[in-house]
Amino acid sequence: MSVSTRALLCLFASSLALGQSGCNLVPNTWLRQSQLQLRDLHGQNKALADQNAAAAQSLAQLQKENEDAQKRLQIANSRLDNLNSERDQMKNRFVSLQDQLKNLQNPLPQSANQKFADLAKKYPGFNFDPDTGVSKFSSDILFDSGSANIKSSANQLLKDFAKIMNEGEAKRLNILVVGHTDDKPISKASTKSQHPTNWHLSTNRADSVVVDLGKAGLAKERMGAAGYADNQPVVPNTNDKARSQNRRVEIFVLAPEAAIAGWDPIGNGNSPR
Repeated sequence: MSVSTRALLCLFASSLALGQSGCNLVPNTWLRQSQLQLRDLHGQNKALADQNAAAAQSLAQLQKENEDAQKRLQIANSRLDNLNSERDQMKNRFVSLQDQLKNLQNPLPQSANQKFADLAKKYPGFNFDPDTGVSKFSSDILFDSGSANIKSSANQLLKDFAKIMNEGEAKRLNILVVGHTDDKPISKASTKSQHPTNWHLSTNRADSVVVDLGKAGLAKERMGAAGYADNQPVVPNTNDKARSQNRRVEIFVLAPEAAIAGWDPIGNGNSPR
């Protein structure tokens, strides 16, 4: 009980005692006012107590919500750390692969080199480097924008490519198909549902080329696939023309003993022949 309440109660008791003894020292109007003030004060105290209880309940609820939010944040941070770790591992693996590819020499025989050079003249958007043996396909010649489905117009090109690789000395060689994108993130909802990131789009496109080459007669044991997303541009992504050059699929021709596509170069029975 507050000091003011106790004081009023004492005053009220004193007034009541004086009134009962017949003393006229305290007027009845003052006694009535004291009783009303006491009642108002009691009501105010009760309201404050109710407010304090409500505030305590709200505080407890906020504390619980804060604890739940902290737990969700910890889970999200843990997931983010895992994703960053997976991304770093993937990038390191691809950087290592890229370093190996840079050191490769063209293992194709001269006859195959000439056939690929003729193929480049026949199909605009297809390029062949006779020094490295790398074939480069503009993504526009193989795919529609945001798609990993091979265009029907590109089927013959891939059939011709597979035919060259199945002839003469080239038949003993392997290939690695590598997909690349520009730096624009996936934005269209219809595309994002199938290829959430440029990593997905680049690897899915490489997979599609491998599957089509398999349909064209190239043995699956001779092929591998990888994707670099937008991490290996041939030119800076400064405009649409530059980005179109970076959207590409490259095919590296590998000797049968190459560790990249030859899964067992020392010969334990699993190496492609």
